[in-house]
Amino acid sequence: MTSTGSPVNRPLATAEQRSARPRYAHRGIDFGCDYNPEQWDPSVWREDIALMREVGVSLVAVNIFGWSHLQSPDGSFDFSGLDEVIGLLHDAGIRINLGTGTSSPPPWLTTRHPEILPVTADGTTRFPGGRQAWCPSSPVFREHALTLVEAVAERYGEHPALALWHVSNELGCHNAHCHCDVSAAAFRRWLHARYGTIAALNRAWGTSFWSQRYTDWNEIGTPRLTLSTRNPSQVLDFSRFSSDELLGYYRAEHAVIRRHSAVPITTNFMVTAHIREMDYWQWAPEVDVIANDHYLDHRLDDPAAELAFAADLTRGLAKGAPWMLMEHSTGSVNWQPHNLAKAPGQMIRDSLQHVARGADSVCFFQWRASLQGSEKFHSALLPHAGTDSALWREALELGGVLDRMGEVAGTRVVADVALLFSWEAWWATDAENRPSSSVSYLDQVWALHRALRASGAGVDVVRPGADLSGYRLVVAPGLHLVRDDEAEILNAAVAHGSHALVTFYSGIVDENDRVRAGGYPAPWRDLLGIRVEEFAPVLPDEVVVLESGTVASLWTERLVADDTDVIDRFVGGPSGGMPALTRRRGTAGSGDAWYLATLPDNAGLARIVDSALTAAGANRVAGASADVDVVRRAGDDRTYRFIINNGTDDVLHSAQGFDLVTGEVASGTIRVPAGGVRVIREDVTP
Repeated sequence: MTSTGSPVNRPLATAEQRSARPRYAHRGIDFGCDYNPEQWDPSVWREDIALMREVGVSLVAVNIFGWSHLQSPDGSFDFSGLDEVIGLLHDAGIRINLGTGTSSPPPWLTTRHPEILPVTADGTTRFPGGRQAWCPSSPVFREHALTLVEAVAERYGEHPALALWHVSNELGCHNAHCHCDVSAAAFRRWLHARYGTIAALNRAWGTSFWSQRYTDWNEIGTPRLTLSTRNPSQVLDFSRFSSDELLGYYRAEHAVIRRHSAVPITTNFMVTAHIREMDYWQWAPEVDVIANDHYLDHRLDDPAAELAFAADLTRGLAKGAPWMLMEHSTGSVNWQPHNLAKAPGQMIRDSLQHVARGADSVCFFQWRASLQGSEKFHSALLPHAGTDSALWREALELGGVLDRMGEVAGTRVVADVALLFSWEAWWATDAENRPSSSVSYLDQVWALHRALRASGAGVDVVRPGADLSGYRLVVAPGLHLVRDDEAEILNAAVAHGSHALVTFYSGIVDENDRVRAGGYPAPWRDLLGIRVEEFAPVLPDEVVVLESGTVASLWTERLVADDTDVIDRFVGGPSGGMPALTRRRGTAGSGDAWYLATLPDNAGLARIVDSALTAAGANRVAGASADVDVVRRAGDDRTYRFIINNGTDDVLHSAQGFDLVTGEVASGTIRVPAGGVRVIREDVTP
């Protein structure tokens, strides 16, 4: 059947309302989930919504993968099922996060138009049967997808239950890099817009190396796999192009929606350890609310530390404003080699870690655990075991906690330390040819963030080139690629009183991946008072010792201290006797500039970070440690202290106020159980 007409009668938004940048209205701390009603018989829908009300769900994402249920091969649409689900949710007082349904094309579309399928770097086509089986540059896919978006937006754009638009889903999770002929042509157009002339491109890419000089735009392709390593500047630009191409697709959907609706629009980012294809600093200004999907990655040594960093980075994308945790899991996921269940209480602890770091929404994938398909063993709020389960009881508990924490919404995290992070630096650092394949960009980023967390410092993760005024300490971990203007902003910040801590392999190349000659790190040699003459990495199973007794690994440098104090030196190894840690002390209102030429172990790095924080006069919250996060959020008239115990032992913490988790007055010393969380409204009693 073909559904026509609108499910509600309501005045359409004016052109002025549609063109304004709307703000998403959090109602307290949103408690949400993905719901895929198409997987279930309609007889289940009412039971689901009754249980959602019981657990406290206030926001539901629907139509994320709805395309094949909405549109038939003849082009007609059937909205009857989606109408019913949205109506039931609305009647229950639950707001809608409405997907456009475009994340995976239906089989009829890829059968009729196989040219939309993506091609990998080895030149082979990836076929339907999974998800995101489409090329971001394909005009055929875009035409069909935007037709669907138009129909959905026209039908539901003014629905009173609609709180948020959800463009596609996890854009670029699987199809960020396409190497088909259509993508190659789009890449050439992007390059022409960027460089203007072939001569400028040749200079930027250094094509005099290996006889790669181009004479015509049509000679340029995507960086498919080669017999040797590829041109790193070409690979870097292809990463930029691919991120821009998907962002362009997002903008296209956004424009269609905005013709019909004044409701805020977003898409779910993937700020996480294993997804690096999108430069979200470029994407962030385009969305009305920053939303992120995050899942604990048990392939890492410290998944909890990565969660904290991802949350701080997501807040950085939001420029400190509240953001939305669009997806995380109640328990195990389905895509890691070992999909570990969460310990009792961990679902609440992980959720509140995100809230502590700025999230005003806590949403899950998904509502009801699937019985079939690729994600049938992915956890959900309503597990296969049903409501007579520990997981469901913990979900009920979480709903109560989030309800009591509604007053936290709108407050901001307190931080006076900035950590510079760049997707471009990540791409350039982890390239094919580098000094050591054992050293990756995230090694340094996570290590420095972990040490700052353990110190009790509040950390904002910001982009290179961001305004650094007001930060007492700025940390640049392994910022391999940096532009001249971005480097100068750090120089200026230190000249005006901020302190800086720069770590090895920073400031090495410019935006074209061209090495800056004259000694590393060229843009900060004067700032730091040093000159690195040669990299001297060490093997993964070897360690180096510093004069202080600090044990380090992976990296050393042959460094000359020109105008700085040497704080520590290498005892042995390939850089024995040379500086490992330097500090150029500020004068006449400027700050200190530290440089670290190796990767110390956790204890050694903690001591270095402590020294830099102390010298900078940075604020730190007492009671933090490697196992205990202490984070403060502040509003106009009150502050909230989050104490998150990731350890296996109870801890005692000084607190004065009211605990939103337990509903009890906190006075003097409180006990935070192992794996537990306390959220103290400070200096206020009920």
